[in-house]
Amino acid sequence: MSQGEAVSTVMIMQKEKYVPGHGAALLVNPDYAEVTPDWFLPAFWGTRAVSVSSGGRGSAWFIDGPRGGMVLRHYLRGGYVAKVSRAAYLYTGEERTRSFAEFRLLSQLRDLDLPVPEPVAAHYRRVNGLFYEAAILIGRIEDVTPLGDCAGDLSEDDWRRLGQLLRQFHDVGVNHPDLNCFNILLQHQAFYVIDFDKGRIESNREPTASWRKRNLVRLYRSLAKLDVDSFDLRARWKALEVGYARVPATQQ
Repeated sequence: MSQGEAVSTVMIMQKEKYVPGHGAALLVNPDYAEVTPDWFLPAFWGTRAVSVSSGGRGSAWFIDGPRGGMVLRHYLRGGYVAKVSRAAYLYTGEERTRSFAEFRLLSQLRDLDLPVPEPVAAHYRRVNGLFYEAAILIGRIEDVTPLGDCAGDLSEDDWRRLGQLLRQFHDVGVNHPDLNCFNILLQHQAFYVIDFDKGRIESNREPTASWRKRNLVRLYRSLAKLDVDSFDLRARWKALEVGYARVPATQQ
């Protein structure tokens, strides 16, 4: 381990509290020391838990927590494999669980001053020996609208700013494999990116890296599926590309 990696590991450890359990464990933001495994159960919150309706697979809830709004998300499979096992994943080590990996990635991204939610806590529990189930709690970003619900209302300048933001993420190596229009939120004039399940920091940060193109193609395809009247996706996407390329206004 290099000196830089050692320093990074120490910084991460200072921003999380590890709570072991019987066949389970928690990672907790030290600012939320009162978190227990029950916090990851929607029933625990009763009427203070409201299912998230826009995007997703019915696996997320808005929580009215003791310190403000949170989002609870259970990790669920999609596609054909969900017919076999919707919530269980093969256990290959604690540090590789989906919840722990996303919690730590969010901590890193906030250290980089990128607009992402605050990680509150992550949980996993072993099931049937070889598998595990997981969930994560993050701070809720208030007064936001998913890009998928407001794409037709945004100006070309908004799209340029979004392109500039995505370039900032990519330039520090942030690979968001599920960058779709419901994982980008707009709060007044500010964009946020959420849901970093399977996200990671790439070592190859060259502008031509293939993972960058895959992220953008994923976003474009999600926008193309929207049923929005008078929405010229080609023109909007061109504005996003201009922002991503950081083309000065005088050259547009």
